[in-house]
Amino acid sequence: MTATSVKVETEDAPVPHRSFGRFDRRSIAVGVVLAAITFWLFCWSLTVGDYPLSFTRVVKTLLGQGDPGDWFIVGELRLPRAVVAVLVGAAFGLSGALLQSIAGNPLATPDVIGVTGGASLAAVAVIVLGGGDWTDAAGGFGVPIAALVGGVVMAALVYVLAWRRGLAGFRLVLVGAGLAAAAIAGIQYLMTLATIREASQATLWLTGSLNGRGWNHVRPVAAALLVLVPVALATGGRLRVLIMGDDAARGLGLPVERTRLILVGCSVGLAALATASAGPIAFVAFASPVIARQLVGRGRLALVPSMLCGAALVLGADLIARRLFAPTEMPVGLVTSVIGGPYLLWMLWRSGRPKKAKAA
Repeated sequence: MTATSVKVETEDAPVPHRSFGRFDRRSIAVGVVLAAITFWLFCWSLTVGDYPLSFTRVVKTLLGQGDPGDWFIVGELRLPRAVVAVLVGAAFGLSGALLQSIAGNPLATPDVIGVTGGASLAAVAVIVLGGGDWTDAAGGFGVPIAALVGGVVMAALVYVLAWRRGLAGFRLVLVGAGLAAAAIAGIQYLMTLATIREASQATLWLTGSLNGRGWNHVRPVAAALLVLVPVALATGGRLRVLIMGDDAARGLGLPVERTRLILVGCSVGLAALATASAGPIAFVAFASPVIARQLVGRGRLALVPSMLCGAALVLGADLIARRLFAPTEMPVGLVTSVIGGPYLLWMLWRSGRPKKAKAA
């Protein structure tokens, strides 16, 4: 691979920045704005439903000042869905940011390297081959458990096949894309074996949906975030050194492979559990880190802003899915695909444009 191709491939990936401080004013300002937008979308999503509520009543209810009727509508019926949207979006955003930074390639996301593909294949296998009502499997957790196991197994397979005395970003993307295509082929084969009912259930799950989400869907991804986010943020300083290159990192005394394995494990765990909770919501893991780095400035990791971008994207897409053709609700993954596809094409078009020479 030529030097030119590497430059194009990693143009939007994080690069070493001369300021390695943990915080800077721009990142803090961006984080505050994104948190405010996420909170606004979160409250707005709680106002939407068969029984509309005003924004003020929702905020009062969340603060414990609403009447019992409002709390039943907000806290029992609508709050779990909104919380799942925030947690799943944050998990996908951080997962994508970690993988893109490790590989030095904006295309290195759980969608592309096959993590969500493996989770989807395992979930569809449970739905089609499980026998009987698949929701009864493992006390109603058959599909989420299968998706988690499938995502982890696929990630391990990608890591083993891509490792050649180290883990190069382009090998990770190529091997992952090949295994993701194999997972898609497996899903298509299973769909030919499915009954109409099983096929409709599998299709809904594969699209990514927040319909019917309850507190049982909140707990797994919340536990993953509580455990994996501190590990990822604590390892962020090492990641800044790692993206300088393996040789430079080893020269600075960094255990390269162990650090990379920890970060890949965090990314895979977040993506697999998010997929298990809401299905493979497309393009969130890809777009969130790219948008976050554009906001905070190229060269910064933007891990927390990526989480906030992911949460805001899923909340916004879910609002569109619920209101565009109301009272009919679309799967949130359909909205993210419609938005993310053109965005990916725009990114590829922009990366292929020749840069203008600066005037002397």
